[in-house]
Amino acid sequence: MSRGRERHGKLAGMAAVPSPSPAPVTLVVGEEEYLVDRSVRERLAVAREYLAASAFVASEGSGGDVHEIEGGELTPGELATLTSPSLFGGGAVVVIRNAQNAVKDVAAEIARYAGAPAPDAVVILAHAGGAKGKALVTDLKKAGAAIVEHPKVTRIGERAQFVKAEFRRVSRQADEGAVQALLDALGSDLRELASAVDQLSSDTEGRIDARVVSRYYRGRAEASGFSVADHAVEGRLSEALEQLRWALATGTSPVLITSALATGVRLLGRVGAAPRNANANALAAEVGAPPWKIDVVRRQLRGWEPAGVARAIRAVAEADAAVKGESVSAGYALERAIRRIVASRTGR
Repeated sequence: MSRGRERHGKLAGMAAVPSPSPAPVTLVVGEEEYLVDRSVRERLAVAREYLAASAFVASEGSGGDVHEIEGGELTPGELATLTSPSLFGGGAVVVIRNAQNAVKDVAAEIARYAGAPAPDAVVILAHAGGAKGKALVTDLKKAGAAIVEHPKVTRIGERAQFVKAEFRRVSRQADEGAVQALLDALGSDLRELASAVDQLSSDTEGRIDARVVSRYYRGRAEASGFSVADHAVEGRLSEALEQLRWALATGTSPVLITSALATGVRLLGRVGAAPRNANANALAAEVGAPPWKIDVVRRQLRGWEPAGVARAIRAVAEADAAVKGESVSAGYALERAIRRIVASRTGR
């Protein structure tokens, strides 16, 4: 089996097809739990297919033995046992979840194994990233293990790129409006976004636009946190409150709504502070938003002054604290924040 290193950025590789000849040891590392889990499952399937077609298995199509174990439960010497050939000559696939929890001796054993892996076994490790177990990541890189990285997807622009990559993954075309409509409807949950792309790709034909998305997610799209935020920063109080009540009634998390309000108000501040003739693409890269959003924010800035933006930011910060436990009514806290945002825009 070939050995190598496979590096993924935040979004790179989401549409990649794994090699039919998997690396003997692969480390999937990152804070995006959904992407890490999906990468592990994809590589497990490829490894089983490879072993089923190889001379390592006793019966054609068996795919070898599959062992899944938690890193914290792996004991010294156990990896060697799991990767050893069975009496019937079958290959093996070992999946180690939460490898960051492996004790020091076991982590060292894993690193040594990566330097001289068994010829008839595939080992796939999932690591949550962060400081815990960081030495194992470093040691596996040095040993030549294949590395797949999935850092946290945090910015609006990164989530939009994720959705676009998901559409490419299923070989479908979607315009910017469709991407934004999905983000408005579903928020930041990558698992939900990926599932929505799969559903749209299987249930529709042709190019996917905002109207197609709206048919499937009308209630959620119209009552999302971002819709509430847009109405608020544009000074449309009654519409903002109506959308807020509908969003809460349909199960939208108050935390997601405050996050959307915070994003909307902060973009006002950052775009408003930039030179008026600043290039939209360059400014988008600086603030972490898609270029089309810069044009939207520039229109929303009419009626805003720096002091008003500062008051709105304070209102959102207080609402955020309230919905996270400092208030008995998240709905009241959000309604109060929206009223203060609208008042800040008009200067009252």
